[in-house]
Amino acid sequence: MRKAPKGFRLHIGLFGRRNVGKSSLLNALTRQAVSIVSHVAGTTTDPVEKPMELLPIGPVLFIDTAGMDDRGTLGAMRVQRTKKIFDRTDLGLIVAEADHWDSFEEGILEELREREIPTIVVFNKVDLAQPNARIMDQLKADKIPFVRTVASRSEGILDVREALIRATPDDFINAPSILGDLVPAGELAILVVPIDLEAPKGRLILPQVQSIRDILDHDAYCMVVKERELRDALDRLKRPPALVVTDSQAFLKVAGDTPEEIPMTSFSILFARFKGDLAGFVRGTLAIEDLRPGDHVLIAEACSHHPIEDDIGRVKIPGWLTEYVGGKLEFSSVQGHDFPEDLSPYKLVVHCGGCMWNRREMLSRMLQCRKQGVPITNYGLTIAYYLGIFERALAPFPAALEVFHRLRSRKSHGGQI
Repeated sequence: MRKAPKGFRLHIGLFGRRNVGKSSLLNALTRQAVSIVSHVAGTTTDPVEKPMELLPIGPVLFIDTAGMDDRGTLGAMRVQRTKKIFDRTDLGLIVAEADHWDSFEEGILEELREREIPTIVVFNKVDLAQPNARIMDQLKADKIPFVRTVASRSEGILDVREALIRATPDDFINAPSILGDLVPAGELAILVVPIDLEAPKGRLILPQVQSIRDILDHDAYCMVVKERELRDALDRLKRPPALVVTDSQAFLKVAGDTPEEIPMTSFSILFARFKGDLAGFVRGTLAIEDLRPGDHVLIAEACSHHPIEDDIGRVKIPGWLTEYVGGKLEFSSVQGHDFPEDLSPYKLVVHCGGCMWNRREMLSRMLQCRKQGVPITNYGLTIAYYLGIFERALAPFPAALEVFHRLRSRKSHGGQI
């Protein structure tokens, strides 16, 4: 469990003022000195992450944040970094001194409530004071659980753990499958894995590894081939596979070598569904048709890597979109958790599959785009659209394909999408 990727962990964010005991609470929960504890306000300056296994939930990631009442120029920067943690928080802990709850804590609660993030209030330092009865009554009325702790002495920590277990979102406990619903038990999937300059030496990339594990978890089995061996592999089978999944960069060859009656898609499109909202990405993909020379496109990658000469995000996709539009486009790129607050300069956001992230962060990013009226799509859908095989790549997902047909029909009749 300690080696579980971050994207598979329940992200638990700790929020509150400076010096309310967030770091002490994290150390008590993990039984380790993860965060520095001091009576000096503002000791935690950057988010501190601690992965662990919290039974019976499973793998979790605690994120201790800087106090949201920090001051000064540096303080404002720390608060801004803390606010970004909201985007990837699955479950929020608001830590407050027992006798200190006002509009500041209400603001944090409202931020979490707006994002529909399950929340627990921790009244800390109850050895010095007790929480206000009126505040507790209001939390009860709003069905927000709260606990009392003295984190520095590990008092009340079991209550916090129990509250975390009860508040864990059901969609984490019963997480959706990557492709288990597409490959029935006892059936075969063929995974096409090109070995090129972007393939890590001696191993497969995370989406490929996770897909293999998901297939095995659903009592199906798989064959892994490079794109040059796909046709020969298909010829050797006694019965066709339930699904062919390819790296998006090999889409055209794989589509040509895979008979029409065999469902086919890409890892990136699988992860558009697994990590985000496939229908929302489909809607964003249609915005490619509206791009015009001079428009600004944002390329967003979840992980940081050194770009190679023929990089998919910085070279290939910009080249394909430029060719599709028939004129020069402006491209910007961001990596990791960096993302512009103001998206108004962009006509389209093209995102990677987000295999390193939890689903909450991808959905938060999609929500930000939707609020600002900027369409967002992902790498695999963009490539399929450019190559003219969009409908075939969506065929394994009937609901998403229906969304595409409906939007396409509306667009052809002059409607908005």
